[in-house]
Amino acid sequence: MPPTKPSLELLRSLSDEHVVRALMAQRHATRAEIAARTGLSKPTVSESVRRLSAAGVVVDTGERTTGRGRIGTYYALPAATGCALVVSVAPEGIVAETIDVYGQLVARAEAQVTRSPGAGQVARALKRVAGRVTSPGHGPVRVAVVSAAGPVDRQTGQLVELPDSPFLLGALAPQAVLAGLVDGPVVVDNDVNWAARAEHNSGLAVGIRDFVYVFLGEGVGCAVVSDGKVRRGHAGLAGEIAYILTIGPGGKAMRLTEVFQRLGLRQPGSAAIDVPALLRGVEPETTRASVLRETLARAVTGALSAAAALTDPAVVVVGGPWGRHPAVLEGLAREFAQAPQSVPVEAAAIVHEPSLAGARETALQELRDAIINAVPRQPGFANGV
Repeated sequence: MPPTKPSLELLRSLSDEHVVRALMAQRHATRAEIAARTGLSKPTVSESVRRLSAAGVVVDTGERTTGRGRIGTYYALPAATGCALVVSVAPEGIVAETIDVYGQLVARAEAQVTRSPGAGQVARALKRVAGRVTSPGHGPVRVAVVSAAGPVDRQTGQLVELPDSPFLLGALAPQAVLAGLVDGPVVVDNDVNWAARAEHNSGLAVGIRDFVYVFLGEGVGCAVVSDGKVRRGHAGLAGEIAYILTIGPGGKAMRLTEVFQRLGLRQPGSAAIDVPALLRGVEPETTRASVLRETLARAVTGALSAAAALTDPAVVVVGGPWGRHPAVLEGLAREFAQAPQSVPVEAAAIVHEPSLAGARETALQELRDAIINAVPRQPGFANGV
């Protein structure tokens, strides 16, 4: 059976998509520049630009080429093409950003929250901060991506409150909070998963399809990347290593989260780890500090070894304010080297707002796809494709 030829309408749609994506990458370009970038013929690009201009997807910037030869017209996406909302909800506070189709920051706002704010306080702060960065002048908010410092139910996108959680958000539902500000979908995941995606996209784990990412900060979390994808589990609770049994002080078996309680490294009245106290404890060259380093390394490695045994990672990537400390990192590497299944341990490359960086990258991809999907599918013109 001879292969089915694509329809003329499909070819036109594909050509239009190539043109729009070229303008997403170049901001503005002539038809000749678009043809050179996409590999499409100049007549095909010309017809596509005519269709897209008629639909308001592409606009004439008013700029013209100079010099010898035929004068070229520069085309671009209109200013009101749309933007994406990126949000981080963490103990450090709530951060909301809008980014444009080129990945550039349009606006940013922040708000502080307490360590145990509850869903109501966070919802009000989230809506207020998000409202400050969304403006009609930036076009529609086509998608929102939310990073939350807590487990997220995979089916509902609602946060799940677990025992000994360092940041008590309650049953926060970001989709409902942001519904009036966003025209499209609201994507929600936990902060460690977003940080792992950032490492995979532009950090230490570029090109590595199987790795474990562990974040060691006020809380401890883990993300498993297998075949290039973050594995979230049935309910979205994959990677909650705080509750894995490990080796605690004195060689006693206990959950990882209990280790910090036994060591006196929790913040007063909270399950959150006292990071400054921990760093002060591991830094001096004393017998007491050495014992603390060994205890922490053994406890964390014990929990991570379970993840490594089940997922067979190529590397363990360690992030977080105390995870990347040389003394802690050295201890983890030494413990893993002695484990039955030895895995290299490396410090994460993305240090500044890693979860927000991962959410931002996904938001940009989702925004561009939403713009492409909104391009009118119409028969077009008689000449060319």
